[in-house]
Amino acid sequence: MNLIVAVDNQWAIGYQNKLLVSIPADQRFFRDETMHKAVIMGRKTLESFPGGQPLKQRLNVVVTTDRNYKVKDAVVVHSIEEALEAVKDFASEDIFVIGGASIYKQMLDLCDVIHVTKIDYKYTADTFFPNLDERKDWVITEESDEHTYYDLTYVFCKYERRKA
Repeated sequence: MNLIVAVDNQWAIGYQNKLLVSIPADQRFFRDETMHKAVIMGRKTLESFPGGQPLKQRLNVVVTTDRNYKVKDAVVVHSIEEALEAVKDFASEDIFVIGGASIYKQMLDLCDVIHVTKIDYKYTADTFFPNLDERKDWVITEESDEHTYYDLTYVFCKYERRKA
């Protein structure tokens, strides 16, 4: 299973339930990686999308504790176990965990690959992702050339769980 995230140089991912920055190439990368696949997210992540609508041409699985929550064109579940059941017909490499922080934390250890867009900037933030560079169980297996968007520089990194 995959996880996909954009982080600043302090591994921050959000502020006040919003992404830190919107970089068109990062959005394209996200779309290209997840298109026609399954995405697992929390309710707040779904509600942060335009119109609070699920992503098109993907199986959207939304994890929430709200038993009355319903959204058109998405599978609403109430636990990680139910989310995994909802995506069981997909190959592991076709499943992406896309946020937010709580879902990332609960599902990190279930993932084998993490796609990280590393932005070389420090944002004001209140939500963070674990620093994979400090964890012995993850290793960078691919890293793009440096890209620039206005005054921001960033790279796309692929981390894979280190084999025991």
